[in-house]
Amino acid sequence: MHKAMLNAQKSAEVIVGVKANKGAPGIDGMTVEEALPYLKEHQQEITDRIYRGKYTPSPVRRVEVPKADGGVRKLGIPTVVDRTLQQAIAQQLVPIYEPLFAGGSYGYRPNRSAKDAIRKVKEYAEQGDTFAVVLDLSKYFDTLNHEILINLLRKNVKDERVVQLIKRYLKSGVMENGVVIDTEKGSPQGGNLSPLLANVYLNEFDQEFLKRGVPCIRYADDIVLLAKSKRASERLLESSTKYLEERLKLTVNREKSGTVSVFAIRNFKFLGFALGRNGKGIYVRVHPKSWKKFKSGRKELSSRKRCQSIKPSLEKIKVYARGWLNYYGIASMKNNIDDINGWLYHRIRMCIWKQWKLPRTKKRNETAVYRTVRTVV
Repeated sequence: MHKAMLNAQKSAEVIVGVKANKGAPGIDGMTVEEALPYLKEHQQEITDRIYRGKYTPSPVRRVEVPKADGGVRKLGIPTVVDRTLQQAIAQQLVPIYEPLFAGGSYGYRPNRSAKDAIRKVKEYAEQGDTFAVVLDLSKYFDTLNHEILINLLRKNVKDERVVQLIKRYLKSGVMENGVVIDTEKGSPQGGNLSPLLANVYLNEFDQEFLKRGVPCIRYADDIVLLAKSKRASERLLESSTKYLEERLKLTVNREKSGTVSVFAIRNFKFLGFALGRNGKGIYVRVHPKSWKKFKSGRKELSSRKRCQSIKPSLEKIKVYARGWLNYYGIASMKNNIDDINGWLYHRIRMCIWKQWKLPRTKKRNETAVYRTVRTVV
């Protein structure tokens, strides 16, 4: 497998993948465009160092991204060279682990999506599993236990040199404000290997509760377990929390975790979705918080100050609305779409009229606005 990984590192597929993802430079400041010639020139040297177990990954560069709840998500950006090597490793590991992952795992996996995950929750609810255990893991990616993860990898990755290289990536450190901080735990988000390693780690949880006959749906570190009664869900909350904290050494955020009916619109939220029911059955809907966030974003994009440049603003609005509609397309949202249509018509008309105030052009402009709205939704 070690040789296969090195061959993959040379392949055009790896290079194309890294180039397509682009991304910010690591601590060396080298861009993707600059790194590709460097990789070609030093490929043999890098390969030899990896083969002899002498390759030392660079520390990742710390980047903080604001979260919706007011906190920050800490990312670790590897150098482009390390991203390329991580991509090569991932390409060899994915075919090994895909058959081993549980069916209820949907995040960071080929041909699976958040839509599939909420569909599965709906399917279980239709079978009577209408009480959910919602588990929130505190700083999951930053708290993975290295010893547990390495031992899990050794079960299926038989080439110890590959395991040791992954371990060096985990231990490579984080540069913050010019200072390198040792990483004794965690797999920082931002690297090509991190999503796969996160799934390898929590697959233990998936398989354990699969053996217990518990419906388990997971998207990365967003976990939902389902039960047929409130009492059963409370027992599940206790046993699942114990497993995560004692066996996997993770921390469950008790303030954000708990049991709830899947129809409790204000309290059950999974990947931005909620469930509803009517005389026709159970349906997927957009959670109110997700809708509120969308409206806040569209308001900013169509603010009066942006009306000075209508075409660029309109393009941004179209991209924003289409992206949102594509993600939530599975949901029942006739009212949402009607709202979007009305809002688009009103805001675009406002912007155009602000620029073209002559009365004789108003009728023509209203027709243009209507055509514009129809191209968005």
